[in-house]
Amino acid sequence: MFTPGFRLFFGFALAAVASAAVYGVASGSAGETEYFAVLNVEAWVGVLSLGYKGGIGDHVGYVVLMAFAVLSALVALFLVAFRDADAESVGELAADGRVPEPQADLEANYWPAVAAFGAGAMIVGLATHSTIFVIGLVIVGAAIFEWMLAAWADRATADPLVNRSLRNRIMRPVEYPVTAALGVAVLVLALSRVFLTVSKFSAVIVAGVVATVIFLIAVVFAVAPKISRSAIAGTVALMCVGVLIAGVVTAAIGSRDFHHKGPASEHGEQAGDHGGAE
Repeated sequence: MFTPGFRLFFGFALAAVASAAVYGVASGSAGETEYFAVLNVEAWVGVLSLGYKGGIGDHVGYVVLMAFAVLSALVALFLVAFRDADAESVGELAADGRVPEPQADLEANYWPAVAAFGAGAMIVGLATHSTIFVIGLVIVGAAIFEWMLAAWADRATADPLVNRSLRNRIMRPVEYPVTAALGVAVLVLALSRVFLTVSKFSAVIVAGVVATVIFLIAVVFAVAPKISRSAIAGTVALMCVGVLIAGVVTAAIGSRDFHHKGPASEHGEQAGDHGGAE
């Protein structure tokens, strides 16, 4: 019987093979109409035989899709061989036939979403500004590290409280100062992009509004009798995302025109000329 993990990744493999075949035929049919490109039997034989009998269009895209298909097929075979790590299947293979204790429920992990946001920032940075690309790269690296540590802690023991304690004991001394420093750096950099894009008067208004919002939110957090850490973390995350989006948008728009006065040397020369005339 095929396990759910096998069906998922084997479906990925089939979809990748089909995509590679279509891409190989379409990218190699320049100058042909769509009808004749689809009926090009030699092109289909070429992509399905990995280029052994016939030609392939764009080799780079074809190789990437076929490599993804091979990796997905290998993962599918691995999962069906180990039965998706199902407890009952493992118990059937054990000598005493005992079913092992199932894994405790895992906590919600938000780091994949953070990594996806960082990857999006990297893509936007490639098209807009190198600084945004570096910020996205740092976010992706930090999210991958936190993701790996969270996966280890969730499976350390069968007690979720002990797992959380192990994870916090390692990461809390690092997360607090690093997160604060990165948050301040991102806030300053993103707001600087906004200030350089809008006019002088609008920059003053934006700075006042941002400072007022931060102050009001801090007052609410301090006065509220009971507020969860998740609510605080979610609010701070939304603020950071909003500021970062504003910085990305204004960086894409570009800075406003700055009109500088003439060099100081010219004024000095003019002053010297007047002094000599007197």
